[in-house]
Amino acid sequence: MPKHKRLGEILVAEGMVTSEQLQEAVAFQKEDGGRLGDVLVKLGYVTEEQILIALSKQLAIPYVTLTSGKLKPDTDQNLEEIIPYEFAVRNLILPLSRSYNSLTAAIFDPLDLILIDNVRKMTNSEINPVLATKTDILKAIEDFYGREKIFKEAIQAAYGDGIEEIKDISSETELSLDKLIAKAEEAPVIKLVDLMVRQAIEEGASDIHIEPQRDKLRLRYRIDGILYEISPPTKALHLPIVSRIKILARMDIAEKRLPQDGSFMVKIHERLIDLRVSSVPTIYGEKVVMRILDKSRVPLDLSKIGFLGQELGMIKKGINYSYGLVFLTGPTGSGKSTTLYAGLNELNGAGKNITTIEDPVEYRLDGVNQVQVKPEIGLTFANVLRSFLRQDPDIILVGEVRDLETAEICIRSALTGHLVLSTLHTNDAVGAVMRLVDMGIPNYLVASSLRLVVAQRLVRKLCPACKEPYEIKKGDIPAGLNLTASVIHKPKGCEACRYIGFKGRTLITEVIHVDEELREAIQRKMSPSEIMQIAKKKGTLSLLESGIKRVEEGTTSLEEILSVVAY
Repeated sequence: MPKHKRLGEILVAEGMVTSEQLQEAVAFQKEDGGRLGDVLVKLGYVTEEQILIALSKQLAIPYVTLTSGKLKPDTDQNLEEIIPYEFAVRNLILPLSRSYNSLTAAIFDPLDLILIDNVRKMTNSEINPVLATKTDILKAIEDFYGREKIFKEAIQAAYGDGIEEIKDISSETELSLDKLIAKAEEAPVIKLVDLMVRQAIEEGASDIHIEPQRDKLRLRYRIDGILYEISPPTKALHLPIVSRIKILARMDIAEKRLPQDGSFMVKIHERLIDLRVSSVPTIYGEKVVMRILDKSRVPLDLSKIGFLGQELGMIKKGINYSYGLVFLTGPTGSGKSTTLYAGLNELNGAGKNITTIEDPVEYRLDGVNQVQVKPEIGLTFANVLRSFLRQDPDIILVGEVRDLETAEICIRSALTGHLVLSTLHTNDAVGAVMRLVDMGIPNYLVASSLRLVVAQRLVRKLCPACKEPYEIKKGDIPAGLNLTASVIHKPKGCEACRYIGFKGRTLITEVIHVDEELREAIQRKMSPSEIMQIAKKKGTLSLLESGIKRVEEGTTSLEEILSVVAY
């Protein structure tokens, strides 16, 4: 076949597309750019596989797939140095093996003679191409180069760049501020911090922990609620890394004896992501935790968070009252803030004046007036709440009710025509009532103001690609557990979930909608168990019962539920 024959001509000759379809694709390409093959796939005329099968026949070049196992590069030939990661991704090429002056590489477009010539010059090798789809090549590139491998390269670069000097300054008790800033702004340190943040975001982590130990630095990411260790930099880089993060977060890098908080924002793939930074002094140096607040990963939509149908109906009814108290309860990291923001999104509109007082502001919402507390200057929850009442609010969100003064203002606001949403740290929904009473709020005021209480926990979801059905045998289920299904699922582990068996998280909840009967029970100072029994008659599920439903529908495992909910 003549070398100058083009992809479109080959596809027409093979009967994959018609001349008219080819002309349409070429016109589309001229207008919007891109590769012709991509345009034909986008228009639905062919698939990637069809294009490559046709090219394979015409050019006598092997076609390979990821599942065949033939897209795995040799690991002992330093192929990642021959073709760098950025070049491989940009040009859709993956080096597979090298023999003398010959390099075998997987490519997507064998007719891109300029690319092949560039690779020939770059590697000083003749190129033996094999064909693979764009999807398979990109996946194989990530598997081969790997985010951790790129991360290690940055660490190695930092190790080789002034490491002795950094070791010396890290052991000093009194440190020159200028020297510390200079070290924090060196290229290896900047690259390390950038890669930490990027890797954590791409792995779906919620937190990054940088923890100095006696003789090492510990780096961990929290993914789906569990902490996983990542290959760390040398401890000698601890001070420069912490200083770099503090500079980004606008914190005082000279202050290492007191806890500090800060924040900064990054942009990745056109997504703006907030990072909340906290530092605390430990006996081995400052520990830093970065909380990743990626709004694009968490849909602020009540119907998409993970509530069961009946629970979602009760929540929507509760937050649509014109006045009253709505509480979200649960431990730190149980998703309370996300649910609150989703509720605000549901209520947000031109006809509502919504104001929030938070510590800190986690997500920025358009059309909502958000205030960050600053206790050091007297800007406390209670003080801001008093001012809010003079701002003609319809809805007030209070990040957390921590003391009697804040609780009293929330109650008063709820009773004077405002809808107040807030959080409490209690183990279950009924606990919110007891917590308010313990703070010093009379039962009759709690009963009059409370409209809705939602207790929630986050549980890991089984990986849909590898979860295994499991037939329940006698004795497998703890006594008294009301599990009606005969087959449930358990984790296995596969490449998609990094062999953990779980991927993503969902909610289990306990929702109490406070009606007249429950108000009377609260006012009469009935016990928590008695209040819960009344709520159950009205459709409330306990956290355990909500979890069992998740198990029966195959969303999570029984062991996961029992590890999260007391039984």
